[in-house]
Amino acid sequence: MNAHVVSAKEWDAAREKVLVKEKELTRARDALAAERRRMPWQAVEKTYSFDGPKGKASLLDLFEGRRQLVVYRAFFEPGVHGWPEHACIGCSLGADQVSDLTHLNARDTTLVYVSRAPQADIARLKARMGWEHIPWYTVTDGFDADFGVDQWHGHNAFIREGDRIFRTYFINNRGDEAMGTVWSYLDITALGRQEEWEDSPKGYPQSRPYKWWNWHDMYVPGAALDPKWVAVSDAGEAAFRKEG
Repeated sequence: MNAHVVSAKEWDAAREKVLVKEKELTRARDALAAERRRMPWQAVEKTYSFDGPKGKASLLDLFEGRRQLVVYRAFFEPGVHGWPEHACIGCSLGADQVSDLTHLNARDTTLVYVSRAPQADIARLKARMGWEHIPWYTVTDGFDADFGVDQWHGHNAFIREGDRIFRTYFINNRGDEAMGTVWSYLDITALGRQEEWEDSPKGYPQSRPYKWWNWHDMYVPGAALDPKWVAVSDAGEAAFRKEG
């Protein structure tokens, strides 16, 4: 390797130079997410049916009662490299990155995976690969073709108003590379992270940043905020603002 070795002072100066560009990228990413939140909605007029671990399920069922839904089309079926022991290598790498979904659920959002493999094979795969935390359904109709994921992987975001469902966004290709964290999923949804600092349309749900966070085994809907965590996060926010 032909690395350029410098002193700590020179390294700090080089890092500060790159940091300016990193902050510009962060602001651009925030602006892009704000534009997503202003995307028009596409009404889902057809009825779709999936097989799940508890039997038949509709697209509405996949929401699990929450307001938003992100559906990832993973390739696990006959004809896909790795079948029947494994799913697609790329889709499997993505599944390995899916974080604890409790935090996403706390933002009224559900993530599910869908494939064309039978449920028995999906259950076996999840157990083998440690993916038991990912809800995973079997596509039984034209859902994948209708939403652009019959030939390639991708994430579709949906929102519901009562029983009416709307498609709000879609990413695939290299866009899928960044997925796996609570932030990456929320940033492609219509409601976003639902925090006060976000540039969102009037009337969108928003609350103070950081305050809604909790340990993944401690979320209780409607519970009061932890006063100690409020104090700690307030101090953190003040420090962030001071740093710029």
